[in-house]
Amino acid sequence: MATYAPKPAEIVRKWHVIDADGLVLGRLATECARLLRGKHQPFFAPNCDTGDHVIVINAAKIVMTSNKASQKFAYRHSGYPGGLRQTSYADLLETNPVSVVERAIRGMIPKNTLGRQQLAKLKVYAGSDHPHDAQQPTDYDTSSIRRVS
Repeated sequence: MATYAPKPAEIVRKWHVIDADGLVLGRLATECARLLRGKHQPFFAPNCDTGDHVIVINAAKIVMTSNKASQKFAYRHSGYPGGLRQTSYADLLETNPVSVVERAIRGMIPKNTLGRQQLAKLKVYAGSDHPHDAQQPTDYDTSSIRRVS
């Protein structure tokens, strides 16, 4: 019996809406990365893009546990000597909560052209409104993702 290899024309992509209100950042990111890579599909192949589209709403209401918001930093470098800049996740959550979620999910996706193709199917919004109603996205069941009480 030959190994099945999914072809791009055979893949039907779904749209999932995940409400991040009260969800832990890392647990949300792992679930989004799983959907983007296509690991939930029975025909998953690590060498081709079999994932679905993911819309994350209410990114501003994400939760970080164990004081990670104040102790963890997001780094960026200008490329010049002494050009390292750091911002705490608490400040980043206030100013740009979309980048917090995108950074967490980007870290769980492969760092190559396939990963960039998969990451292009991620849409993150700070509020509850999104412009993707025409795609008929389905609400993703987040009951399996543990919430902070």
